[in-house]
Amino acid sequence: MMKDTKVLLIADPEREGVQQRLQQVQAMVQDHATLVGVIEATDDPLPEHYLGDDGVDLAIAMGGDGTIISQARRLLGTGIALAGINSGRLGFLAEFDVDSLGEHAELVFSGRPTTREPMVLAVRVRRADGAFSLEGAAINDAVVTAGTPYRMIELALSIDGHVGPELSGDGLIIATPIGSTAYNVSAGGPIVHPDVHAMILTPHSAHGLACRPIVTESSAVITVEMIRANPGSSLVLDGRVATQLAEGDVVEVRAHTKRALLVSNPSSDYWQTLISKLRWALPPNYQQPGD
Repeated sequence: MMKDTKVLLIADPEREGVQQRLQQVQAMVQDHATLVGVIEATDDPLPEHYLGDDGVDLAIAMGGDGTIISQARRLLGTGIALAGINSGRLGFLAEFDVDSLGEHAELVFSGRPTTREPMVLAVRVRRADGAFSLEGAAINDAVVTAGTPYRMIELALSIDGHVGPELSGDGLIIATPIGSTAYNVSAGGPIVHPDVHAMILTPHSAHGLACRPIVTESSAVITVEMIRANPGSSLVLDGRVATQLAEGDVVEVRAHTKRALLVSNPSSDYWQTLISKLRWALPPNYQQPGD
């Protein structure tokens, strides 16, 4: 059997059960492809020798959804496809477990796996003095949050230069479709299929009954100005604090020029995953007459 596909394994060593699964996946890779390394799941740039025409063809990340997200961001723009092996509690984004990877090993390691390219957010912060202090990327969401001492903040929202309302509350969530099932849905935002080209804006604990989530086209440019902030107000990208925010700062969000590259499980169905893992639209637990 040809073993032209070069595979890199990425693991979260602190995750319970990862070591056993790692050994199983290593054996599987060695049967179908060429294993070029095993590295820890960090935010550090991928070492140069794994990049380029002679570098890695496929990366397999083992951990929870947080691991999949961080490693998709780490591989952004490298052209390396990422397959996720669930080793967490939910694993909504990890389309494989060890057994299903084995079932589809020939396709996954063929060099031509089925992939999808979810959109990514490009985020930058313009300070009150006009200087840009941060440029980052988010797979799931960019969140402007009130922070300590948890007093209400005020934000001025604009979409494509059209001045919108001033929002008062605990903050604003700007999510991708793939991130719509994360913080966004917990805050009352809509679930959006990953293939839809859109961004979701969900106010967090808004002080106003008419302040509802909205969905914009993915080409929109979103700006959020800090009108009133707390000492702990911050911008959070994919669950990690990126920078503190002060009054007069402006957060700009748009679709990134690059997209994530994720390996799909041919047996996976988005709607079934939504039902089985997030329990979407399950009926109430009705009692039988006489109970």
